[in-house]
Amino acid sequence: MTDVTRESMEYDVVIVGAGPAGLSAAIRLKQIDPELEVVVLEKGSEVGAHILSGAVLDTSGLDQLIPDWKDKGAPITVPVKKDNFYMLGEAGAMRIPNWPMPPLMSNHGKYIVSMGNVCRWMAEQAEGLGVEIFPGMAASEIVWDGDRAAGVVAGEFGKNPDGTEGPGYEPGMELRGKYVMIAEGVRGSLAKVMMEKHNLSDGHCPQKFGLGMKEIWEIDPEKHREGTVTHTMGWPLNGNAGGGSFIYHLENNQVYVGFVVHLNYENPHLYPYMEFQRFKHHPMVAELLEGGKRVAYGARAISEGGWQSIPKLTVPGAVLLGCSAGLVNVPRIKGNHNAMLSGIAAAEAAAEAIKGGRSGDELTEYEADLRSGPIANDLKKVRNVKPMWSKWGMVPSLIFGGLDMWTNDVFGFSLFGTLKHGKSDAKATGEASKFKPIDYPKPDGKLSFDRLTNVSFSNTNHEESQPCHLKLKDPSIPISVNLPKYDEPAQRYCPAGVYEVVGEGDDAKFQINFQNCVHCKTCDIKDPSQNINWTTPQGGDGPNYPNM
Repeated sequence: MTDVTRESMEYDVVIVGAGPAGLSAAIRLKQIDPELEVVVLEKGSEVGAHILSGAVLDTSGLDQLIPDWKDKGAPITVPVKKDNFYMLGEAGAMRIPNWPMPPLMSNHGKYIVSMGNVCRWMAEQAEGLGVEIFPGMAASEIVWDGDRAAGVVAGEFGKNPDGTEGPGYEPGMELRGKYVMIAEGVRGSLAKVMMEKHNLSDGHCPQKFGLGMKEIWEIDPEKHREGTVTHTMGWPLNGNAGGGSFIYHLENNQVYVGFVVHLNYENPHLYPYMEFQRFKHHPMVAELLEGGKRVAYGARAISEGGWQSIPKLTVPGAVLLGCSAGLVNVPRIKGNHNAMLSGIAAAEAAAEAIKGGRSGDELTEYEADLRSGPIANDLKKVRNVKPMWSKWGMVPSLIFGGLDMWTNDVFGFSLFGTLKHGKSDAKATGEASKFKPIDYPKPDGKLSFDRLTNVSFSNTNHEESQPCHLKLKDPSIPISVNLPKYDEPAQRYCPAGVYEVVGEGDDAKFQINFQNCVHCKTCDIKDPSQNINWTTPQGGDGPNYPNM
């Protein structure tokens, strides 16, 4: 849309995303200088509405940001008491002992949390310091002043389905800042624009991703073991894809049941959501869940590239934080601590720059800190685990990855150097004719559920009269290319049933049910033709997770 007149508001720092990274940056900025004008924009209907994470929290980032978080009532109250790791077969399970694992893999001293609730609490701390937080405000574009990111456009509402201005159209506002911090999470739409405009991935490995799906269950109190953490690998994925599960016992007889599928799988017939549903029928899992009830569902992509895939993090006027930068430690299945540490580092660099009279330049101090400080120390030690898994498979990667983590942790060096990732997850997709279709059992409605039923447990809603936020670069490609070549995998890789092929032969059409979208971003990542561009719907739309 051109020639739109918008009001403008000026801030010292504009932060996009009220997750752990964005909120940590906001809090740290106000801790350093209470006079700084800081605003946080959140596309969810409230802070935490779009937060989905495992999560076993390493509190190192929060310890640095708010050392007295316990006294301030942080919702971090369930310490890990038992740490289990199992290799699953179809009918049985073999426990892997903890002693061969490097110390960095231990979850003792960590906490089982709802990151949605942690972020809600962090938002209260931020607002108490004077940070302005605007939920329901989707940042839809970057305001560019030449090559400089000078701000963002947020709060645009009321477009017709064809993109024209509707009768209640609101153009949104320009929120401009001396510095802009992009903390949208994995595969953020603004981060993607920024990375493409400034070629931030040049010289770095392509980012790798997984799809994480999660349900919250209330189980029989006699089966509940508060503080128990269980991870599994093997069945049902076996050789079809990398990935695994997590089962975390939190308070109130609730259990987080999650499943992660690495998105570099080749077989386009693979159906990640149904792999998750099948997993719950394993005897070990079924016994735990039987008699219980599922109370929530959600899904989110996970950045898995680690150290090798971190792009250049700065452009004039803006930086990338947290999962927008790809700071997840894959073998530890943890990224929230690094997200917080990145927010702290960016805030300190921005506050120092503003104090020195700077504005709109590159915060190179932030990138230097990230690549040499605690985040680097955390990610460098595990940098080879993911590429080993991708190239050699699960068992060799467990053996050699474990050895590599031990030598890195104890001696500070790797026998393997730094292995590189291969092609992108989209390019990893093979042609359908070269793979056998996979027969998935029908959900039983007790342990396993169809997608649309489960999506209703994510409280997802989108205003139907707005333009579809899932943009096809070429509308003909799903039927003309993806269907004959890949059996149109969007029908299966989407964990919310957004994409369908209706009709057959010459009557086949590609249908997008964007109202179902849980904002996981898998389509933007895995589409083999890279034809789907995920953009933000209007603010407040999407899932409304209660305590994910």
